[in-house]
Amino acid sequence: MLIIGENINATRKEVAQAIASRDSGFITELVSRMETAGADYIDVNAGSSHPTIKEKQEAMRWLVGTVQCATSRPLVIDSDETGVIETAFDVYSGEKLIINSVTAEESKLCSIGGLASGKRAQLIALAMGATGIPDNTRERLENCHKIMQALGKMGIQPEDVYFDPLVMPVSVDQAQALVTLDTIRAIKKEIPGAKTVMGLSNISFGLPGRKLINRTFLAMAASAGLDGAILDPLDTRIMSLGRAADVLTGKDKWCRRYARSYRQGILDK
Repeated sequence: MLIIGENINATRKEVAQAIASRDSGFITELVSRMETAGADYIDVNAGSSHPTIKEKQEAMRWLVGTVQCATSRPLVIDSDETGVIETAFDVYSGEKLIINSVTAEESKLCSIGGLASGKRAQLIALAMGATGIPDNTRERLENCHKIMQALGKMGIQPEDVYFDPLVMPVSVDQAQALVTLDTIRAIKKEIPGAKTVMGLSNISFGLPGRKLINRTFLAMAASAGLDGAILDPLDTRIMSLGRAADVLTGKDKWCRRYARSYRQGILDK
């Protein structure tokens, strides 16, 4: 399972403060801890609350540069604004890159899809369109087909797309957990080669004991065919669960990654 570290995100108060004050020490330490914990990619979100596009670009430029100095792990550029993504491209020097995210909206598909195609970047595509998040599998899957059709015309292959089936808080609507799982299965069946990824922590929003809900849902999603998760890699138990799930679903050939993680002492036994 691909693990994308979620922690460098300006929606977190301490991260937003570090970006605003250009506190490279704070960012560097956090990135180092995520790398040690086993994150495969580092998600980088500089925030959207800056007053002007120029300030958003400057924040992303500084953040990408700072994170790159702290790790050799590839990055996920987390923004839905073309200008901000382009700024990240200008300073990013890694060979692998994922853009998070695009939707079925035509304007987003054209602009962000075009960027990904030109830079040979992979994409996270949300199963939603201009009208928001559908509450059923059928409409989510229709959005995925629309996205893939548009991206295919740009030369982007299904193997370079991670579809996000969308995770809604079960505290608001308990039925949505099963819709997400059904959407994962439908994507894997109907769009061969495409991968799936989800922002895990949304599932437990508004509930006590959130980590228990997150871990349980990750196991269920792995069984449904989930390929990756955006999560907190500093949660040793959830990282251990992800490694074990890869063994049990056959994604960790010969159990090599699990055994290596065990030897490194990073599994919660």
